[in-house]
This record gives sequence, structure tokens and C-alpha cells, in this order.
Amino acid sequence: MSIVSVYAVFADAEEAERIGRAVVEEGLAACINILGPCWSIYRWKGRIETSDEVPAILKTRSGRADELVGRIADLHSYDVPCIAVWPIDKLLGDYADWVEEEVLGEP
Repeated sequence: MSIVSVYAVFADAEEAERIGRAVVEEGLAACINILGPCWSIYRWKGRIETSDEVPAILKTRSGRADELVGRIADLHSYDVPCIAVWPIDKLLGDYADWVEEEVLGEP
């Protein structure tokens, strides 16, 4: 059993909720934790930009991570969204079992 976290940044809380709800309903993620807004500074098309954004952490099985990343990207409003898969070194066994049960399909 291998569980990973998927970190993603959204334009606002409504987008995070919409996409998070979709991927949980589709069985690609067991859950999403939508965090408080953050202030981002980044280079985009040769300019320095700043914006308020909303980060979130989703939990899924490692075998479904690529599909989850692709689905988030498909639903996302950004041309190039930040979506990163983070391995989990240690996890409470009961929690890992719950994620395994809630993420549907193969692998």
C-alpha cells in the first residue's frame, strides 16, 4: 500500500472546492484539505507577478496519482497549474487503509 499527497494551487477557494469535490466524487482522491489563502510571487511570461491563491493537499494511492494530476489539470483555470506529487514516508495505518478504500478503481 502506497499513499501520496498531491499538492495543488488554485486561483481561489471556489475553484479548489469545485475541483476537489469533483475528484473525490470520481474516486481519484480520498480527500482534499483546502488551506487558507496564500500570497504568491512568480515570474510569468517575462514579468514578475503577484496574486492571492489557495493551496490544497489531496490524498490518493500512488497508482492513481498520474490520473489525479491529469484530471486536476483538465479542470484547472490556469494554463500551467502547480500540481506536485509528494511521497509520504510514514502514515498512520488506519488512515492509509481509509485512503486505500476510498480511492476507487485500479491500480
